[in-house]
Amino acid sequence: MTRRRKTRLAARRLAAIRRASRQARIGALLVSRVEDVRYLSGFTGDDSFLLTGRGWGVLVTDGRYGEQARRECRDVEVHVRQDSLIGAAVQLARTHKVRRLGVQAEDFTLLAAETLASQLKGGKVVPVRDVLGPLRAVKDAAEVAAVRKAVRVAEAAFRRLVARGRKGLIGRTERDVAGELDYLMRQAGASGPAFETIVAAGAHGSRPHHSSGRVSIRRGQAVLIDWGAQVDGYCSDLTRVVFTGTIPPKLAEIYRVVLRARAEGIGAARPGVMCKSVDIAAREAVCRAGHGEKFLHGLGHGVGLAVHEAPGLSRTSRTRLRAGMIVTVEPGIYLPGVGGIRIEDDILVTRRGRRILSTLPVGLAAMTLK
Repeated sequence: MTRRRKTRLAARRLAAIRRASRQARIGALLVSRVEDVRYLSGFTGDDSFLLTGRGWGVLVTDGRYGEQARRECRDVEVHVRQDSLIGAAVQLARTHKVRRLGVQAEDFTLLAAETLASQLKGGKVVPVRDVLGPLRAVKDAAEVAAVRKAVRVAEAAFRRLVARGRKGLIGRTERDVAGELDYLMRQAGASGPAFETIVAAGAHGSRPHHSSGRVSIRRGQAVLIDWGAQVDGYCSDLTRVVFTGTIPPKLAEIYRVVLRARAEGIGAARPGVMCKSVDIAAREAVCRAGHGEKFLHGLGHGVGLAVHEAPGLSRTSRTRLRAGMIVTVEPGIYLPGVGGIRIEDDILVTRRGRRILSTLPVGLAAMTLK
């Protein structure tokens, strides 16, 4: 591990404990969410806790990960537990004389908190809300590079998928196409898909989170594909709609509306702007076209170690965009019985505005397969 990386991880832990301490006056924070453990320690395994206080950190893992943890986490102590995770955490809290131990309220179960409290005699377990979300929302240069790589891998796989044109899709099931795209992402360098790949043919496109099934893709259909790659722990998230022949007139109409909404949303994204303002800018384009009630979700979300993280681009968000944030912009219109159109790109907020990380074309002609 380089000195620069050690310094970065230590700074993140210090910022996290300071934030948690301001909120709940705790002596240490027990980090249980997998992505947050990685963010603060560099450990890429799972089934582990990170116990961190001012100036110290201990990764609690088991024998399966001992060698890996010592290799990846050279700036924190590695404790290979013989007891349960909670039992080991209690032991370490006592060693460091922690009287008030914070836990992640959004991740730590009630049962786990009760068990921890019962064993932490003389101490108190304090739930702390959203300690890491605001920190993880702003990416450093290494994180931006990782997301860029995840975007490139996802795009390379998609290009290979559609390179054969419509004949590469027609007659195949949604599930088969989704499986091939996952395979192509792995071939391009992904550790796997960032989430369950969605392939929705025809009317199935009206379901934003459709589960790819055994329905075969036919000529003249719109096929909505929502996919992303995970590379070095970081995610990408993209959506395109391709057409396997003549475009149904209604879908062509709403495709153009979604394109305008995408442009309005991306154009509104810049440092200091409220996230809800970005959502509103895109949503107004959909509303002007008379489809406001068919835009069923927020405009977007943060992307990083998790495919959905802070900040959210929604009408209820109270967050302002900051340079270093990476968000999706994904307006959509969904017509039951007809289909749906969603176009999704990953956007980096920069000091002067924004940069579109994804490079796939979005025009109707480009999305019509030959």
